[in-house]
Amino acid sequence: MKEIPVQEICPVRIGQTENKEAATGCTVFVSREGMIAGLDVRGGGPASRESELLKPLAAAHQIHAIVLAGGSAFGLGAAGGVMRYLEERGVGYDVGVTKVPLVVQSDLFDLTVGDPFTRPDEAMGYEAARLAWEAPNYRDGNFGAGCGATVGKLAGMETCMKTGIGSFAVQLGELKIGAVAALNALGDVFDWKTGRQIAGLLTADRKAFADTAALMRQNTEIVENRFTGNTTLGVVLTNAAFTKAQLCKIASMAQDGLARSVRPVHTSADGDSIYAVSAGTVQADTDLAGVLAAEVISEAISRAVRAAESAYGFPAAADLTF
Repeated sequence: MKEIPVQEICPVRIGQTENKEAATGCTVFVSREGMIAGLDVRGGGPASRESELLKPLAAAHQIHAIVLAGGSAFGLGAAGGVMRYLEERGVGYDVGVTKVPLVVQSDLFDLTVGDPFTRPDEAMGYEAARLAWEAPNYRDGNFGAGCGATVGKLAGMETCMKTGIGSFAVQLGELKIGAVAALNALGDVFDWKTGRQIAGLLTADRKAFADTAALMRQNTEIVENRFTGNTTLGVVLTNAAFTKAQLCKIASMAQDGLARSVRPVHTSADGDSIYAVSAGTVQADTDLAGVLAAEVISEAISRAVRAAESAYGFPAAADLTF
């Protein structure tokens, strides 16, 4: 098994755009020919659009784009720009009078990082789709949906850390599988190979890591709102041929990687969602793909931590001195 760039997996092109002043952005995955996709949502506070399309009983056989964005539910308008760009290029489900691009979207909560009133919109979605189509520009770090991403927010924004978006992919024989993860969790982040904490809640003086789970055990009062919308979003990509039902299972198994890397995870304040996408013809075992999906999600999360740069007053792992 060898590491490969995530862009080499299948004919899905990735474009990103961000408003760095406002600390928000979006990452768009586009397939000119369409792609089969499944979805698994574990968080209790998701912000999403057209997620019903990805259920095995839904009629849609393929979709044409996936949008990951900031802005919480306010940012869901970005998909409209992606639809407009694809419609202009004749991509979509043929309804006679036009073609309707099928675009799904999930958003994370970054409103407390920069300008809460500037969110991903149709114009930003259009530009990210244009870049995906014409000049794919995916990069790990403070880009796209990772622009305003942070982690470790149980005690408030004063003791959280800056993260971003990360990717990792591998090839095993003919099978290629990888992941992109926008890391914006309520909890702490751990290296999945060593178990060592690499990001998360900081002590009040920002000179050491604190323990989110321990803090929750110390305060057993009911909390109605923990910044609802703290969300880790992931897209697993493969060149293997899977059905929508199989991809939903692969996305479900990929959530194991999220659970290995983030603690606590899947809380009522998270909207944790993972897509699994097939745009290839390689024959592969579903369970093997699920095992690998969990691993590439975990490593993509680690790289989202390591690629991030300190910004908006929040330190990144690269600048920690302990």
